[in-house]
Amino acid sequence: MGTYEDVTNRIVAAIETGAARPDGWKMPWHTAGGGRPVNVLTGRTYTGVNTLNLWLDMQQKGYASPVWGTLRQWNEAGAKVRRGERSSLVVFWKDLPKSADGDEEDGKRFVLKTSYAFNAAQVEGYEQPEPVVVPHAPTAAQALVDAAGIDVQFGGGRAYYHQTLDYVAMPRRADFFTDAGFQSTLLHEAAHWTGHQKRLAREFGKRFGDQAYAFEELVAELAAAFLCADLGVSNEPRDDHASYVANWLQVLKNDPRAIFTAASQASKATEYLLGFAGENAKKRAA
Repeated sequence: MGTYEDVTNRIVAAIETGAARPDGWKMPWHTAGGGRPVNVLTGRTYTGVNTLNLWLDMQQKGYASPVWGTLRQWNEAGAKVRRGERSSLVVFWKDLPKSADGDEEDGKRFVLKTSYAFNAAQVEGYEQPEPVVVPHAPTAAQALVDAAGIDVQFGGGRAYYHQTLDYVAMPRRADFFTDAGFQSTLLHEAAHWTGHQKRLAREFGKRFGDQAYAFEELVAELAAAFLCADLGVSNEPRDDHASYVANWLQVLKNDPRAIFTAASQASKATEYLLGFAGENAKKRAA
């Protein structure tokens, strides 16, 4: 079995487990805490399917730290991985000449490569930094949406993105049971907004066929999870999304590369939205 299948099967199993919870459905990305995984040497955030895969290991093995690194990187950081510790899979894509076999994206060709990372909880000689607790900000999602210039129309009984008229419809904040529910929902719809043709132009077309709508929902689910982790917002499951689980499972089981595509597109949507916050910060500093 190849890497695509291994990663997909693992995530499918986690989704199936989350859907069958007796206390209500909850996906792997709803239990992520402590921010997105980061690399010990570069400080960069892991993106795409690596975020999901490392989150799963953190949840299943009880790791509290979001810091990861390869054996070599931990050695360079002055630490040593304890004997007997098992690594976690990390994937990356390497550019290929156009004549070689591989995946193609935006006119470029890539081949999937693998690496292996260890969590900070698995090493010795590493001084754990104080946990970075992202403070809960009741207006974080609204501030990001405002910075992006998204047209949000409040009122009505449901949240959705209207692609033709290019606006987000949201119930009023008072209509939500929790502030986190309001913010995570707003971030989900903002993620849909990034897929418009004049922005990231997400099109899944024939590859996902009749499942394309559910697949876009998966992209928005993941992007909202990434954004919630970065902004310190609790990512609350939405009951109206539970109906998509069967469709997600069907897509992922039919195409072992689908979760890679979804997570990649979610990362792009996340960075696109966070870019507006960065631009506003630069303007304030100028």
